[in-house]
Amino acid sequence: MVSAALNSVSISRQAIAAARRLGVIALSDPVFSEFSEVLARPKFRHTISDDQRLEILELLSAASMWFDPTQPVLDCRDAKDNRYLELALVADAVAIVSGDEDLLVLDPWRGIRIMRPDSFLTWISMDA
Repeated sequence: MVSAALNSVSISRQAIAAARRLGVIALSDPVFSEFSEVLARPKFRHTISDDQRLEILELLSAASMWFDPTQPVLDCRDAKDNRYLELALVADAVAIVSGDEDLLVLDPWRGIRIMRPDSFLTWISMDA
């Protein structure tokens, strides 16, 4: 999500657009909060203004289906990334798209594919 927000022509942005066309983007309060916090980091201030950040967050919020994960997951070696697995479970997701190695090493996880944006685009094009 971060790379998609920072670069409008990135593979990540293409993956998000494809996910919206083909299905649902799942979101939860913990995932949205982390995304918001990351975009607000000082290192991104030269790339994205506060107004742009707010617009991106509003668009993401409106384009997503919201879920409230209730089943704790402890499967990821980076505990803070368990929030993505919890969201995927409650949303009955078929895929998690991420560049995070702590998540990618789990692929497939409980029948859910975990892949980089470029692999996701290839994967969905094979189903077309």
